[in-house]
Amino acid sequence: MSALAQGAPDVLVTTYLHMTDPAQFHPAFVDDHRAAIRRMERPDVAFYRFLYGEVGREWRWRDRLLLSDDELYRVLSQPAVAVYVLYVDGVPAGYVELDKQGEDTEIAYFGLRSAYMGSGYGKHLLSYGIAQAWATGARRVWVHTCNLDSPHALGNYLKRGFSIERVDEKPMPSRYI
Repeated sequence: MSALAQGAPDVLVTTYLHMTDPAQFHPAFVDDHRAAIRRMERPDVAFYRFLYGEVGREWRWRDRLLLSDDELYRVLSQPAVAVYVLYVDGVPAGYVELDKQGEDTEIAYFGLRSAYMGSGYGKHLLSYGIAQAWATGARRVWVHTCNLDSPHALGNYLKRGFSIERVDEKPMPSRYI
């Protein structure tokens, strides 16, 4: 049972990380013929909600659940947004969502469904997302994680070459309690 299943902490600790040069990137791809990553070529709100819900359930992800279908469709329809889905044996296992903001690209959402954690797919999918960000002209790639995310998230980001830019602490927002 995760610590979150026992209740949310009182303080939300958010860590912001970034890479400012592709030379900082340390990819870690898995050699597994069963794994394939495909871009979601058109917004599919129901499929996205499935991914978001499955990936974020244990970590109390709420933000995208608060959006209406129309609002979420508008977000996913933005030319700057790209969603890449990891499939294992044809089954959706996780996703990474990139949001290009001028010269910066944010890894807006990233994660695996629980059945696929601990298999190396997380570092593989994150590496793919970072490579896509650099390939599409980013000058800076950034991500944030918090103490509601997987306890392995921060380590994965650091191992891929991100460095901590800042850490913010604030009282836990009520939507996560």
